[in-house]
Amino acid sequence: MRAALIIARRELDGYFATPVAYVFIVIFLVLQGTLTFNAGDFFGRGQADLVPFFNFLPWVFLLLVPAISMRLWAEERRLGTIELLLTLPVTEGQAVVGKFLAAWAFCIIALALTFPFVITVNILGSPDNGVIACGYLGGVLISGAFLAVGAATSAMTKNQVIAFVLGVAISFVFALSAYPVVTDFLDRNLPVLAEIARGFSVIERFQYFAQGLIRVPDLVFFASFIGFWLFVNAVVVDHSKAG
Repeated sequence: MRAALIIARRELDGYFATPVAYVFIVIFLVLQGTLTFNAGDFFGRGQADLVPFFNFLPWVFLLLVPAISMRLWAEERRLGTIELLLTLPVTEGQAVVGKFLAAWAFCIIALALTFPFVITVNILGSPDNGVIACGYLGGVLISGAFLAVGAATSAMTKNQVIAFVLGVAISFVFALSAYPVVTDFLDRNLPVLAEIARGFSVIERFQYFAQGLIRVPDLVFFASFIGFWLFVNAVVVDHSKAG
């Protein structure tokens, strides 16, 4: 675990060594603020809460998180430094976990910087801060889920654009799997798959957190989902090393 943390620290330092990290954070904050206060009709609703914020958060992460993860392994493969990384006294699993933790920590930092939104609603009214805290926990988990998918797709190619597109596409499938247009189609044609699709919807499970509910099945789901895609990531990296 120590080796993974060393890699994570090195990767996280690398994010802030370039303007890319700051540009991403600014885009995230501006986009989330615009959607919450304008598109979400925050002031017109007359309620001091962050419901609009959490309604848009998964979709913003769906587009922006793959932009973070696309370079994790694709850049290493393009520059040929992946071989150097894997010759260090670390296992593929430690390298995978380390890179993932760095990207996840970066997402958490970006999410933490939205704290002024919490201050704003507390100034304007008396929101349930417990519900808000649960929503933020859900945001941390869903960003980790999208990151794990993006890291795996990044390991599959040297091209960051392809890694981004694959990451968005796969995450989009898991985001929409419980939406009526999907479940209604499956109910009519493949009823067995309809229930499975609902169970794999990351956004539907996130909504429980946004409502202030922390359920053990949802925690287990996110932990398993992230673990599965990190395993896929490790397998792909190991295959690349063998090749």
